[in-house]
Amino acid sequence: MAAIDTPALLNWFAGAGRALPWRKDGVSAWEILLCEVMSQQTPVARVEPVWREWLARWPGPAELAAAAPADVIRMWGKLGYPRRALRLRECAVVVVEKFHGEVPTEVDDLLSLPGVGDYTARAVACFAHGRAVPVVDTNVRRVVARAVNGVAEAGPPSTRRDLAAVEALLPARREEAVAFSVAVMELGALVCTARSPDCDACPLAPTCAWVAAGKPEWDGPRRKAQTYAGTDRQVRGMLLDVLRDGDGTATAARLDAVWPDPVQRGRALASLVDDGLVARVDGGYALPG
Repeated sequence: MAAIDTPALLNWFAGAGRALPWRKDGVSAWEILLCEVMSQQTPVARVEPVWREWLARWPGPAELAAAAPADVIRMWGKLGYPRRALRLRECAVVVVEKFHGEVPTEVDDLLSLPGVGDYTARAVACFAHGRAVPVVDTNVRRVVARAVNGVAEAGPPSTRRDLAAVEALLPARREEAVAFSVAVMELGALVCTARSPDCDACPLAPTCAWVAAGKPEWDGPRRKAQTYAGTDRQVRGMLLDVLRDGDGTATAARLDAVWPDPVQRGRALASLVDDGLVARVDGGYALPG
């Protein structure tokens, strides 16, 4: 089994890594946690302006914990999966009440926060607190699959297996392990991409098992492409836009005009209510108070 050339990777990152605002010195653990939650299934270019706006309005967990849910939903804007906005507020409440306003440092404590899963907990522990823990996202899985295992895709995810595979690659020195985690993720985002990997620009190409094998095509199961147009998710977004862009309220008739299929529209609206993103009020609906 091949290994990852850590010196080559870190040298590449030093020159090619993006100067993202949450990578600057002095950025707080809360700011990094906020970024990681916002970045789930969302491109960085869309996250950065919203991240800045949130921090300008709510600089830390105490300020967000005191915010009205309706304001939080409005500020989330078009990032998608708006339930994350309410979970962030819930997370802020727990950070304030249970951890005295400080984002915890240990993975198990981070996992106890609302909206924080395996990836986010380890990303915050690593990137904010300098813990030498494996951080695994789609980009990391792809780099490991190619550079180490010699296959084009990582296949179905397995939290236990994926964490073990990445942990085995971490350098022994803590500082180097943290730098490795940032760099390998960046390599997957910029160079070792899913559809058009730029092997000529890759620092791992000389030792990459996939390149050495002749870049064989993936013959395993493929993930189904996610659609958006016509889905309940699209309808949910359209309904929420009516409330978010106005005064926070809307009559049932106003929402009926958003989507022609009454069954799908009703299902989408009911799911927004169940998620706590919309509340029923006399004569219509409103953002939660």
